Amino acid sequence: MSTGHVLLGFLVERPKHGYELKKEHDHRLAGAKPLAYGQVYATLQRLERDGLVEVAETQQEGGPERTVYAITDGGRAELERWLNTVEPSAPYVASPLFARVAVAGKAADGYLVRQREAHLARMRELTAEKASGAPAQVLAADYALQHLDADLRWIETALARMREVSNA
Repeated sequence: MSTGHVLLGFLVERPKHGYELKKEHDHRLAGAKPLAYGQVYATLQRLERDGLVEVAETQQEGGPERTVYAITDGGRAELERWLNTVEPSAPYVASPLFARVAVAGKAADGYLVRQREAHLARMRELTAEKASGAPAQVLAADYALQHLDADLRWIETALARMREVSNA
């Protein structure tokens, strides 16, 4: 995920300052790693340097000075390009789950069983969160559940393959 592109997407609605952008990121991308304030401001500086955002105004309302950023025409064009670019599927398997099983080989059975239990526990948590979550949280939970379900199917396949190898 490109933090800059996400911030551009939030700025399309109206000019905002960094604090608003951080809060919006953490709310709308529920389930994603929260942004650090430093990352927000560093990203805004790069976007400004590249001509994708500009300073709209500076506010001071009883607290620290806040710089309000607005998206430029170039920023709108870049956001549109990013939104229309198809995300390629990952060319490599880069999962810690796969790496552990590949390294452990035949001894991975116990690990896979424990991992399955951990996945099922997390799926129960996410399902409970969906019941009382905001639409963004429900969408994030659905995404995570789908990935966990795919991992569970792979875990079952891996366990079956290991049994085949052990019986051969």
